[in-house]
Amino acid sequence: MLRIFDPESAQNTILKRHPIDEVEIPERLQASIEEVFGKPLSPSEAVNIIIRNVREDGDEALRSWAERLDGGAPEQFRVTEKALNESLKDINSDQVAALENAAQRIRQFHELQPLSSWVSQKMGGTVGQLVRPIERVGLYIPAGSAPLPSSVLMSAIPAQVAGVKEIVLAAPPKRGTTEIDASILAAAAVLGITEVYVIGGAQAIAALAYGTESITRVDKIFGPGNIFVTLAKRQVYGVVGVDTIAGPTETVVIADAFANPEWIAADLLAQAEHDILASAILLTPSRDLIVDVQKAAVRQVKQRNRSEVIIGSMNNRSGAVLTKDLDEAVFLSNQFGPEHLCLAVEDPWRLAEKVSAAGGIFMGEYSFEVLGDYIAGPSHVMPTGGSARFASPLNVLDFVHFVSLIALNEETTRKIASTAAIIADMEGLDAHANAARVRL
Repeated sequence: MLRIFDPESAQNTILKRHPIDEVEIPERLQASIEEVFGKPLSPSEAVNIIIRNVREDGDEALRSWAERLDGGAPEQFRVTEKALNESLKDINSDQVAALENAAQRIRQFHELQPLSSWVSQKMGGTVGQLVRPIERVGLYIPAGSAPLPSSVLMSAIPAQVAGVKEIVLAAPPKRGTTEIDASILAAAAVLGITEVYVIGGAQAIAALAYGTESITRVDKIFGPGNIFVTLAKRQVYGVVGVDTIAGPTETVVIADAFANPEWIAADLLAQAEHDILASAILLTPSRDLIVDVQKAAVRQVKQRNRSEVIIGSMNNRSGAVLTKDLDEAVFLSNQFGPEHLCLAVEDPWRLAEKVSAAGGIFMGEYSFEVLGDYIAGPSHVMPTGGSARFASPLNVLDFVHFVSLIALNEETTRKIASTAAIIADMEGLDAHANAARVRL
């Protein structure tokens, strides 16, 4: 089940990145698109039709797509406050306590992130930077293969810490119903979020971007989703801000010969459980460890509820790479730029210094990735698809924008205006140059 690769073959297979435009579309998905739209379309073309329809017809389009794609539309898209409050009774007390405990740690972490305006009088007058929270944000909470209340906590809490006034949640209904899973509603209730809509897919992104009769448009959209959600975010970018173009989740584990194979196998299976497109990759110079992890994975997968998904992931984008040494393992990981990087080695701090691209680094076998999914503190919304080479995990800074402050005194203006005029002349912008020179 856990295939073994040498570094070169791994770079051409499981470690090779493919732009979202080049991802091969499964035949079943292509057939489903043709059935819904009555003709063969690419996912991008299908998304464009949905977005245009919602932009033009608002709630009527939302209702039509809900009936076609979800099998039915709710009486109203907005969840009532009564339903939100009652959701806390639909889950047990231990589950409510777990959400509250996780929320406390996530909030504590994000409150430690520096976030302040500043001014300086060192440049002739006053210059500075004002930090302002985004006014209204939309959080998309995926629930395709499983409800994800943790994503509510991980997305909404940084927004609350940043001071966002209006936080809107959109989530698809449970399969075969017109209602959002109680666990997602309970997470919203724990955080005091009251504006929640039963709406999923590309139509949800369109509604958040353009607004409808019942949904006021937002300023920025956050949250992962399936390929249709991802393509929709790409298409509405510029009309609104978006956090990132997310792809399937991924974990790289770098391990040495001293790692616990049972734990490594458990961590890889936990990652593979998400999706058949998920990546669970082991990099190690120990062939014996790979063999032991293989045996442990075969035993453990038989006990897992989502074994078919796990096996699909393991046969698709996952595997073990036998490296020359740990340094080569870090090199391959940096080239890949994983969402999660787990250092299951004796001295993780030595390797961490060499890591240049990762959404999050999990140091040692007791800081395992599943803790990061739920309660460690940082947001579990991390860069995927290799974007960890330039992007960051979701954080408080994503929910603010900066306003430059310029208040120069007369002496400084007279001193620098001629320089501005010279540069304006170089660019052939005569009116710019004049606006500077009339002050001299």
